[in-house]
Amino acid sequence: MTLLTPEAKTHIDPAAAASGAFIPDQSRAERPTSFDVGAFPVPSGREEEWRFTPVDRLSGLFSDEPTDDRGDDVAAAFDVSGVEALMGPSLAPGQAPRGTVLTPGDRGAAVASANTKEALYVRLAAEQEYAQPLRVNVHGNGAGRRSNAHYVLEAGHHSKGLVILDHTGSADHTGNLEVIVGDGANLTVVSLQRWDDDANHLGQHDAVVGRDAAYRHIVVTLGGGIVRINTNVKYAGPGGEATLLGVYFADAGQHLEHRSFVDHNAPHCTSLVTYKGALQGESAHTVWVGDVLIRAEAEGIETYELNRNLVLTDGARADSVPNLEIETGEIAGAGHASSTGRFDDEQLFYLMARGIPEEDARRLVVRGFFADVVSKIGVPEIVDTVMEAIELELAQAGE
Repeated sequence: MTLLTPEAKTHIDPAAAASGAFIPDQSRAERPTSFDVGAFPVPSGREEEWRFTPVDRLSGLFSDEPTDDRGDDVAAAFDVSGVEALMGPSLAPGQAPRGTVLTPGDRGAAVASANTKEALYVRLAAEQEYAQPLRVNVHGNGAGRRSNAHYVLEAGHHSKGLVILDHTGSADHTGNLEVIVGDGANLTVVSLQRWDDDANHLGQHDAVVGRDAAYRHIVVTLGGGIVRINTNVKYAGPGGEATLLGVYFADAGQHLEHRSFVDHNAPHCTSLVTYKGALQGESAHTVWVGDVLIRAEAEGIETYELNRNLVLTDGARADSVPNLEIETGEIAGAGHASSTGRFDDEQLFYLMARGIPEEDARRLVVRGFFADVVSKIGVPEIVDTVMEAIELELAQAGE
């Protein structure tokens, strides 16, 4: 944790400090943002925000190129269900509300913005509650083919709904999502990454949470060669609640990276960030970086971020970096916790000593590890998808 005054905005990365290194950096809020692709050089991997990412494998995603559609053979097919009546006219760059919440924070997001000429716009009507989930399905039609996307989701005041964004197939995909949560609204957004192993995905998801509104953003990453999702939240008034949940499972050769930034810029708001992941297989790599900024005007807020990683085999690596910047002492509470550990052989032995076969015992331990965060998801369809995927991963490892 770093205590900051408004005049002093240099902080220490806890991971760097633990290794004895000091990496000077600006406050997270001061990193550049721009709609201009040229404002972001192609990453080399030496930059602080790219130091964990295998950028040498992402050259296609940093190129300022349009979508690789070939006539009727599109790079990625987009299908919407349950939202037809809610879809507004597509939004061009600069056409509000597009661009009012999300300004690209890296080259991948800038490429997606610049090369998506028509953004999907979905608006939940004010005072309406939607019993059925609204779905946007994205299916990549070929490894290495470029796909760009931008979505705008607006929840009118005191509306309530669930939106699921589901990614499957193969592509080199850059996708932006900007979310406007109106005053008193209750909105849940689920982003599923179920790509094939040869897909790559860079995403930026930004939300602004209105007065007394509740926003839940759930990330479930189970597939893809390289997946990197940036989730950012700020507030439009007091009383807002933000809950960011993440579940991920990396296999051999996969790089799954999740970054979150909660900008507490209004008083009496809350945020809870909880990400859990498991890894197995040679060169499986996961990254979680959680940033929270409590500005001087954000009195009375409460925030907590948690990351847990379970390493199931040798050769896998998990990086976890929490950052907490505080500019006022007038808060209700703030904290973070992070841990990475290997499979608990004592738990396994305990279960096996009671007659449970080893394979079943391993499943029970892993299911128990994920149980608390999965229970917070609260969407049966998503919970079933997550648990089925974990069972499949464990079965494949056993084979």
